[in-house]
Amino acid sequence: MAGLWRSYKGLMAKHPWTVQIVTAGSLVGVGDVVAQQLIERRGLARHNVQRTAKMMSIGFFFVGPVIGGWYNVLDRLVVGGTKTSALKKMLVDQLGFAPCFLASFLWISGALNGLTVEENTNKLKRDYMDALISNYALWPTVQIANFYFTPLHYRLAVVQIVAIGWNSYLTWKANKM
Repeated sequence: MAGLWRSYKGLMAKHPWTVQIVTAGSLVGVGDVVAQQLIERRGLARHNVQRTAKMMSIGFFFVGPVIGGWYNVLDRLVVGGTKTSALKKMLVDQLGFAPCFLASFLWISGALNGLTVEENTNKLKRDYMDALISNYALWPTVQIANFYFTPLHYRLAVVQIVAIGWNSYLTWKANKM
């Protein structure tokens, strides 16, 4: 395990952007597998591989780049590594970024699932507030710790590890018709 961590750190030092994006896409995919197998109890024979691939693509092309970029912007908006700075970063993140990100994630997943604009709008109206409330039950505490203890280039990985459970919830919510 220590060797794996050293390899990850080495790759992060050489290719931080790529590693963050691959990590995010992979862990969104893991979240979908967990959702299908543990929440929906589909079993391996009924596992929807195409859905997992779609969710991974959202992780690779949306989650990784957007959150990775956001953390860079946030560190410029709120400077410092104090507890107060961590609290301020969490507030900006959760009150400004999270609502928009969550709506975008749900919208993109609906579009990839072939929903019409009207169907996607109705699904968003139905699911958004529940997902946002669930977000606020989990992420403020995680983000304060993340912003206080974790160096910038590891924050996306920390969030994505915690997010295996969150991604399971989100992929279940995004794919619940």
